[in-house]
Amino acid sequence: MPKALEQIHKNIRNWYQKHGRLDLPWRKTDNLYYIYISEVMLQQTQVKTVLERYYFPFIERFPTLKALGEAPMDDVLKMWEGLGYYSRAKNLHQTATLTEMLPQEIDKLIRLPGIGKNTAHAIAAFAFKKPVPVMEANVKRILCRLHRLENPDEKQLWQIAERMLDRFNSFDYNQAMMDIGAMVCLPKNPKCEICPLADLCEGKKTPDLYPAKKKKVAPLKKQNILVRIHGNKLVLIQRKTKLLHGLWGFESIDIPPCSAKYIGEVSHAYSHFKLQCKVFVHEERNIGQGIYFNSNEIKKLAISKIDEKILKLFLLQCEKD
Repeated sequence: MPKALEQIHKNIRNWYQKHGRLDLPWRKTDNLYYIYISEVMLQQTQVKTVLERYYFPFIERFPTLKALGEAPMDDVLKMWEGLGYYSRAKNLHQTATLTEMLPQEIDKLIRLPGIGKNTAHAIAAFAFKKPVPVMEANVKRILCRLHRLENPDEKQLWQIAERMLDRFNSFDYNQAMMDIGAMVCLPKNPKCEICPLADLCEGKKTPDLYPAKKKKVAPLKKQNILVRIHGNKLVLIQRKTKLLHGLWGFESIDIPPCSAKYIGEVSHAYSHFKLQCKVFVHEERNIGQGIYFNSNEIKKLAISKIDEKILKLFLLQCEKD
């Protein structure tokens, strides 16, 4: 190992022991299932959100992979409600129905629903203590800045990660790299002066250039939503589309009935687009197709944020009327 890299590894270990998030619960356990749940929850979600509202209630409700697989999908989605990217919950449940024990081999982990290369590496590194690198968003940013890479491809980044890995202390190294990215090598205003990787970093003079920022304009999608009511009950459907699959919600229609009443608009920003919904209410004389729920029953269902907003708008309108 080059002396410079050996020193960097030492700097990283020292920094992690002094400043790392050593108290995160999934770092203090050898429970494979707990680590697996944390890794899936942390996909595209901040540590604070997972820790404060979802991790402990979820593993308390589903304490083992077997218990998760035996639970109804609706129960899993309800516990996931508000965390977003609901395909993660579906994939967890599907995996739990396929096996009661996750395999140790990365190639076998990747074959399971919802486990990509990084998640497989993370499970191997943290649950099975294998000397493999982890490559989440914070680590990618560090590697880009270290080597002044504006638009690297995944293969190039993985090769760099393999070369940099501290194979004798891989658990602490990987955890430290994620923490450095989250706490020091920030997307904006990085704290280069206290970074343990500063001596190795080629991009520290102009860190904002790496990686190159891609301008994203979130498209606006519009829908007409029909709240169908009969007596004191509302019709909800269980979604079949890719977005929000498995969650309960109100019906999306092309053209509302002439007798439907417009009550307002609601909107919600997703990661890749913004959804704007015009909401109409239609009172039905006879029970039609669909499943009818009262307000107390709806509270027990797993519904999306946009449907929560629609329900709130409807209830406000009822108070006015």
